[in-house]
Amino acid sequence: MAELTALESLIEMGFPRGRAEKALALTGNQGIEAAMDWLMEHEDDPDVDEPLDTSLGHILGREPTFSESGGPEGPVSAAGEGKPILSEEERQEQTKRMLELVAQKQREREEREEREALERERQRRRQGQELSAARQRLQEDEMRRAAEERRREKAEELAARQRVREKIERDKAERAKKYGGSVGSQPSPPAPEPGPVPSSPSQEPPTKREYDQCRIQVRLPDGTSLTQTFRAREQLAAVRLYVELHRGEEPGGDQDPVQLLSGFPRRAFSEADMERPLQELGLVPSAVLIVAKKCPS
Repeated sequence: MAELTALESLIEMGFPRGRAEKALALTGNQGIEAAMDWLMEHEDDPDVDEPLDTSLGHILGREPTFSESGGPEGPVSAAGEGKPILSEEERQEQTKRMLELVAQKQREREEREEREALERERQRRRQGQELSAARQRLQEDEMRRAAEERRREKAEELAARQRVREKIERDKAERAKKYGGSVGSQPSPPAPEPGPVPSSPSQEPPTKREYDQCRIQVRLPDGTSLTQTFRAREQLAAVRLYVELHRGEEPGGDQDPVQLLSGFPRRAFSEADMERPLQELGLVPSAVLIVAKKCPS
């Protein structure tokens, strides 16, 4: 029995004839090992079983036919002189070696795929760590922006308070200039000078306890309310200015003047009352005022 050709050996190993012929043709008939490498690498290709032009049979590892050799002596002399006859045991041994080679190629392929899978897993974990770090940086940036926003709001609040104080001082100066030194335009002294006690009870009402601060709730005509804490020695004009700045109208627009009323007892505060301290008006430690729109004169 003659030695198996490369095509027959691949068929003996279990490869389909079409695939075996295609592998031998595309590898240039360089041997069984090259053909098996091609079969292992392309076994999952969708076109692996598509037929290939096999007009030259000797390229695919089989002996040329009678018409290809040009006469009856060609194949006979080649088979008789170039190939020894193998016994059945030698043929089985050759098939066994080929199967072992196939198994080795399969193991090598599995090891390569395992390495590639490990590399993909490492890449996935690395990308996950980078994503987590980016998310943490984003959270830190958001916290930093929030802190900066709080500081900015605090600075704006302090600036608004300063503008309120400055406007109160300007209003006092304008009233003093307008009324020409009237009682309402006189600034309140920081501390009473030693001397005779004034006889008028309205100038120094009796109090059981001294308060430093006063909590004022102002009810607006639309039903909403404003609540703010003032110093007990601040003038009522500070409360009116706070209402004008926070009653919800557009800044710079024409605003109707407002008049402050007390609830119990019912009382309308005058312009002269605006210069008096909250403590003197009996609004300490807390009071509820009502804002009524004042008709312009």
